[in-house]
Amino acid sequence: MTQNAVEKNSLTLLGLGAMGTALARTWLAAGHPLTVWNRTPARAASLAAEGAKVADSAAAAVTANALVVVCLLDDASVEGALAGTDLAGRDLVNLTTSTPAQARARAEWARERGARYLDGGIMAVPPMIGVPESGGYVFYSGSRELFERHRETLVVPAGTVYVGRDAGFAALYDMALLSAMYGMFAGAAHAFALIRKEDIDPASLAPLLADWLAAMAPAVHRTADQLRSGDYTQGVVSNLAMQVAGTPAFLSTAEQQGVSTELLSPYFELMRRRLAEGSGEEDLTGVIDLLVR
Repeated sequence: MTQNAVEKNSLTLLGLGAMGTALARTWLAAGHPLTVWNRTPARAASLAAEGAKVADSAAAAVTANALVVVCLLDDASVEGALAGTDLAGRDLVNLTTSTPAQARARAEWARERGARYLDGGIMAVPPMIGVPESGGYVFYSGSRELFERHRETLVVPAGTVYVGRDAGFAALYDMALLSAMYGMFAGAAHAFALIRKEDIDPASLAPLLADWLAAMAPAVHRTADQLRSGDYTQGVVSNLAMQVAGTPAFLSTAEQQGVSTELLSPYFELMRRRLAEGSGEEDLTGVIDLLVR
């Protein structure tokens, strides 16, 4: 095998927080020549010992390689770090958490500076990076050509899922999934609060709760089918009227247990509004239409 056959693509990484450091270590371990920069230089010391080249400025780091990956705190940090850098001819991959609108604006900003742009939404926490069996992955959106060009490099830290040419789609998918996650955490918090004052070991509820949530998760496919067809009565298991009728028991149980209903009440109110406006034979899918302004 020739040297060129095993040569790995070089890249630059801006940002060495917990996620950036995890990304850097994974690329280094895989043999990719890596130039790094961080606003606080001390964070780069351990990576230098592992073989990374440390740039003394963001501008120098950008100049070092055609592929530049950015993983900073927020969109304003990206603006600040790249201000005054020469991005002409660079392939900019932005893994910084942002909104869809920010991602689209950043894509145009990069284009005006002569750079090609790809946005990313990381669906993983740092310990999942570089661990294929963890299930972590990154949404990518923007230039399809750019994604294909660097796919082999981008897949090293985590799996890749390309979601479209609209640069805002990666952030949108990211926020959609994380929003659902926080909704699940909210429900779990209420569940644990209900037993908090009782002689019940939380560890005995946890496996039951995990299994129940896993059993309910496939319902999202029915919701998607109903949204596509416009028929919210399609495949209904427990209709809206029946579920609304059951909500007082949840609220009364919380009151009796000394637990606030602030996590449940807003959703129950949406259910009641939809019942008043629609059909009791529907599923809960109509609540989505109430949320869309």
